[in-house]
Amino acid sequence: MSQEKGYGLLKGKKGIIFGALDERSIAWRIALACKREGADFVLTNAPVALRLGTLDALGEETNAPIIPCDVTDDEDVEALMKKTKEELGSIDFILHAVGMSPNVRKKKDYKELNYNWYKQTLDISAISLHRVLHHAEKTGVLNDGASVVALSYIGAQRIFSKYSDMNDAKALLESIARNYGSRLADRGIRVNTVSQAPTKTSAGSGIKGFDSMYTFAEKIAPLGNPSADECADYCVTLFSDLTRKVTMQNLYHDGGFVTSGISEEMIDGLVKLYADEE
Repeated sequence: MSQEKGYGLLKGKKGIIFGALDERSIAWRIALACKREGADFVLTNAPVALRLGTLDALGEETNAPIIPCDVTDDEDVEALMKKTKEELGSIDFILHAVGMSPNVRKKKDYKELNYNWYKQTLDISAISLHRVLHHAEKTGVLNDGASVVALSYIGAQRIFSKYSDMNDAKALLESIARNYGSRLADRGIRVNTVSQAPTKTSAGSGIKGFDSMYTFAEKIAPLGNPSADECADYCVTLFSDLTRKVTMQNLYHDGGFVTSGISEEMIDGLVKLYADEE
């Protein structure tokens, strides 16, 4: 960010930020960027994540209340919306940065998925967006003209074997964003997903083969992999009034990876590799 004090893009805006765990997480960096740009917000995560993470420190730094919420529980999500309304009044933005796969954590092959875990993956990582939007609308906490952003990954369109059932979850997440976006458009509410490049977060680093995924993307993307802070700056623009007519989109924030075939650097490396083998 070239201007440390920000541009005031979110001055007077209020929101909810889901999913910040520790200072490496993208949601944490987005919270800092939103505060820099003048926003107030509620921070929320699952009770177990609050015990494992360090969210209290972020709450203190951004002067944000912390409200526990299990995004798979309707009563919890409804209670979060009501408590947010009590704390801030109605809100202008929501960040959905929630994703977890027990199958990936347990290193289950895609052909051998535990189906109960599979349902958990979809519920936590995708269906939760539907639940959040449903209860935000039901409780009247979401202002006309608000903006909703959910973090996705290119695994929704392309197969990354180690990403396993999270590929499916991100595809469902993007579909829900489009479907809900079409139904909230009459209120000027935008719903988009941001497909971020592999990012060195605590969650990402837990995926088997993550380092290879990161290096591959870094070599292919003309601009290289964007950082969590660069993703945060991009999300700020989507929460701002500068993108009032951008909705139902999956927006790639990946240094150009999605439209690149292969890089000269990788070609040279492969040529050298095969030459050495011969």
